[in-house]
Amino acid sequence: MPHSPIGSARRFSRRDLLRYSALAGGAAAFSSALAACGGGPASTNKTGDSTGSITAVLGYGNNQSWDPLQTASAFSMAANLHVYESLVEGDPITRESFPALARALPADLNATTLRFDLREGAKWHDGQPVVADDVVFTYARALDPKENVLVHSFFSHWLQEVREAGDRSVEFVLKFPFPYALDRIQTCKILPKHVYEGKWADAASGKVVGSGPYKVTEQAPLSHTAFEKFADYNGPRPAAYQKMLWKSIVDAAPRVAAISGATPDAQIVENIPAANTEQLRAAGRTVEFADGGNNLFLLFNTAHKPFDNKLVRQALHYAIDNQKMVEIGLKGAGTPATSFINPALPSSQPAVHDFGYNPEKAKDLLRQAGVDGLSISLSTSNTSLVADCVKVIKEGWDAIGVRTTLDSQDTKALFSKLDSGADFQVVATTNNPQQFGNDPDLLIRYYYAEKSLLMKTYARWTDADAQGLLALQDQAAAEVDPGQRAALTKQLLDLISEHAVIYPVVFTQLGTAWDPKAVSGVRAQGYPGIYLNQAKPV
Repeated sequence: MPHSPIGSARRFSRRDLLRYSALAGGAAAFSSALAACGGGPASTNKTGDSTGSITAVLGYGNNQSWDPLQTASAFSMAANLHVYESLVEGDPITRESFPALARALPADLNATTLRFDLREGAKWHDGQPVVADDVVFTYARALDPKENVLVHSFFSHWLQEVREAGDRSVEFVLKFPFPYALDRIQTCKILPKHVYEGKWADAASGKVVGSGPYKVTEQAPLSHTAFEKFADYNGPRPAAYQKMLWKSIVDAAPRVAAISGATPDAQIVENIPAANTEQLRAAGRTVEFADGGNNLFLLFNTAHKPFDNKLVRQALHYAIDNQKMVEIGLKGAGTPATSFINPALPSSQPAVHDFGYNPEKAKDLLRQAGVDGLSISLSTSNTSLVADCVKVIKEGWDAIGVRTTLDSQDTKALFSKLDSGADFQVVATTNNPQQFGNDPDLLIRYYYAEKSLLMKTYARWTDADAQGLLALQDQAAAEVDPGQRAALTKQLLDLISEHAVIYPVVFTQLGTAWDPKAVSGVRAQGYPGIYLNQAKPV
């Protein structure tokens, strides 16, 4: 994830979403701090029973926006799961919903009005009670197109308004029954109106007043964020630790060093390179990798011939040995993209074009398209993962007679070029929508939507085929019958593979390492960050 600071008062755009969802780069190293101590499981701890401290290391900067409605920063988003609450939260892996600030989940999820009563006794970190007006205030901003917040696109197509139904109750008024409503509600953290009204710059710059089990006590940009237990928290997952220290170390070597050795500086570290797995396991660490939404994808400029021809786009995908890319570029920690959604995820279905390596088919598709002697400048971001993977792309394209030049750029420079409307042919870079959710509508709409920066501005795909895809997507999103919705989603995945305007080549696994003698109850995630609300000090 790039680490250019976001101005504290700046509106968040889809451009920011793409830039700050890329992979980490840069370097920083910091000294050791706190060691894990004893205590009961997070799932059974009562408020006040937590004990000890834990040190964690994240491979991303903590100097980007902390505004929960705006940020795509991996560090901030992971931290916000511990300091803010949504009405509904989700399991960090499955995203299965459970009530958080809400006292219970709605009984009828096919209704067009969903009522939520707030948890009795819920308080903000400054001691003020959480009230319905805070929820209405938060969602009014999320739904206001003029505010241009990141989460707006997750709600605008299905949610009409959120209104008070009493001091401690709210009603969600839907445009139509939406089967993923609870999943989306997880993405909107509730904020206190009395703290942030007219002061969103404070939220962006790192002021945190939430209702979650931990409160932030110190922000040291590009160094660390410190937390302590919120004594008045009375929700479903209370703090297991009195204190947490999260370090920001974006360079891989010092990050791995922090979890290495006989007495490691940290008890848990995320964003572990696959190449360091055996080293850490030999040192007694648990290392696990998880599948998720992180992927290396190709994006074609459909305004630049011959990339307006779907046969050419298909041919270039079939020419890539994606299994070799997993082995060489990802060191085995990944999965070939046989569908637009990672085949390892429950919401995925096989697509009509699996894009398995088939150079003869690639040559035949180019012949059908009447294309010969094609030369391509492949624009790429310059992270080490992308650099290793695109070598395999070039090898495959060269082998079918497509002369390929790699144009590697800093991620910010690459997207600045795309933002400016400059001409390009094909882009290869990475992204991970799963940090926002894992329902199929979100994983697809993140890339393909009416106002999507990727689809409309970068790929410049706005023709009748594009409109047909969007219409099918909306139809699938509004279908309440699970079987029919799955069938429509399958049609959608087939159609996306048919056009392959924006399409993954491989999905990458993300690694997490921890010291099993110090902490348990944690799991590797398929998206950046860590989740310690179920951690168990050993």
